[in-house]
Amino acid sequence: MTELVVRRLLIDLNTPFEARWNGGDAFRSAFFSALSMSFPVGEQYFMDSVRNGLKTLPSPEQERFAAEVQGFVGQEATHRRIHALFNGHLERLGFRNEIEQRALRRLKANAHRDVRIHVAATAATEHFTAIFADWMLHHPEALEGAEPRLKTLWLWHSAEESEHRNTAYDIYQAMSGNHLWRIRIFRYITVTFLSDVLRQTVRNLWHDGSLFKLSTWRSGAKLLFARDGMIRSNYGLWRDYLSPQFHPSQHEAPLSAQWLQDNTAQFSVVGRAA
Repeated sequence: MTELVVRRLLIDLNTPFEARWNGGDAFRSAFFSALSMSFPVGEQYFMDSVRNGLKTLPSPEQERFAAEVQGFVGQEATHRRIHALFNGHLERLGFRNEIEQRALRRLKANAHRDVRIHVAATAATEHFTAIFADWMLHHPEALEGAEPRLKTLWLWHSAEESEHRNTAYDIYQAMSGNHLWRIRIFRYITVTFLSDVLRQTVRNLWHDGSLFKLSTWRSGAKLLFARDGMIRSNYGLWRDYLSPQFHPSQHEAPLSAQWLQDNTAQFSVVGRAA
């Protein structure tokens, strides 16, 4: 079982920040802002899906996973709150959160589906967030020039995403989730997640006035598709999920534990589940 600690981040998110908050770089700012815009709705969905999945398990299995799910929910609830504050500043800067509206419509249309579908979708998305989070911890230069408080926000979130990468997957397996459906949903999540983030990034760049600047897309190509870029360098980790023998714990993430150990002054512990 995974020990999950619920932490309260000790940073100031009341003070506004600039639209190009990520070191003045238009693409990096727009892209990470697009990710943040997706988080509150997504994390609420993850919490609901995993809790509902836990309820379907027989009593011994519920007892086995109860503490871990409690920790997972606590961490995701904290992420939801922090990114809602972050997104509030974006809204005041005039950015329109369309990715959230698309997600809400999609969730409403699929609310009737078997809970295993929702847990599988959560596990798939958590795989994305875990591999991207580990990439962030290996590439803090992606936040070069950002205010220290905003760097802390993104690296803390990354560390916790790596920390709870097993939970939704293990619940799905405990529900006797089907491998074929796991892969089908993973491919669906791949398309919707990447396309939604790209569309929101483009909209953010349009609002920022930098959509048609060559420097914008040079930055985007470097961030995402350079040899060690976020998407290109993670293809192998993405593909690992397709194996019937895959488990998230196969992807070690030592930088997550190291960051949390080295940055204890940035948060306080409010709960611990084991």
